[in-house]
Amino acid sequence: MLQRCLDLLSPALQRPEAVVVDCTLGLGGHSEALLTRFTEARLVALDRDKEALRLSGERLAPYGDRATLVHAVYDELPEVLERLGIARVQGVLFDLGVSSMQLDEADRGFAYAQDAPLDMRMDQSTGISAAEVLNTYPPGELVRILRAYGEEKQAKRIVSAVVREREKEPFTNSARLVELIRNALPQAAKRTGGNPAKRTFQALRIEVNGELSVLERAIPAAVKTLDVGGRIAVLSYHSLEDRLVKHVFAAGAATTAPAGLPVVPERYQPRLKLLTRGAELPTEEEVAENRRAAPARLRGAERIREDVE
Repeated sequence: MLQRCLDLLSPALQRPEAVVVDCTLGLGGHSEALLTRFTEARLVALDRDKEALRLSGERLAPYGDRATLVHAVYDELPEVLERLGIARVQGVLFDLGVSSMQLDEADRGFAYAQDAPLDMRMDQSTGISAAEVLNTYPPGELVRILRAYGEEKQAKRIVSAVVREREKEPFTNSARLVELIRNALPQAAKRTGGNPAKRTFQALRIEVNGELSVLERAIPAAVKTLDVGGRIAVLSYHSLEDRLVKHVFAAGAATTAPAGLPVVPERYQPRLKLLTRGAELPTEEEVAENRRAAPARLRGAERIREDVE
């Protein structure tokens, strides 16, 4: 869906000296596409993963000072722009979730298909690991995480097994957790939905990295950084992310006027115009080319007026 993201952002990035922010740099594929298509634009790219910054820095080196890469979490965008002396931007792109690099590096512990240390931190220099979550969180909190972040219907079964097993020996590697989940689930729950560990691993990753709480702050903050006429595109990969983006965009595109006003003052007028009808889905061709694109949901919006106090 990269091309669609570029098309959504394009009208805003044709301006002279436009600034576009890639809030989720990863290996730099989207950033490279932005710099290539919008040849006059300046890029600011954020990532919390230092290894991603190193690798993408090599990839984007040919673009020189048009690209500024910053070690930061995307809810820190306003502070990053302030440090760089940038008042407003014309485009913002989010490609949420775990990057292909993180999934493909076995020792990061994101993938349930291969044995690895249960880490899952996007920034390995800070925070607690997935193993620490499994080994130290109270049972009730683990159930809440699996239900809220993984939408796991069998959360109680899985957590009961985790608590029983961690008393014998703390969890350190992913293979033991995958095996525990397989054994804990009833047969009917294992027949559909792919690998039965998928939802638990997703929930742990979101908890370890604070993804939803960060996103809850980041999307409204990104909208505020947009110039009038600026555009934001967000690719999300599960319903919790998409729902949060949907609510922020819908609130921005709605009037806040009390009911019954004959004339709506400007301060109550919508700040955003929605650019997508609901969430756009990947094509069958895109999914055939990259199966990881299957759950992607794209939403876009344009800033149409300033905030009025």
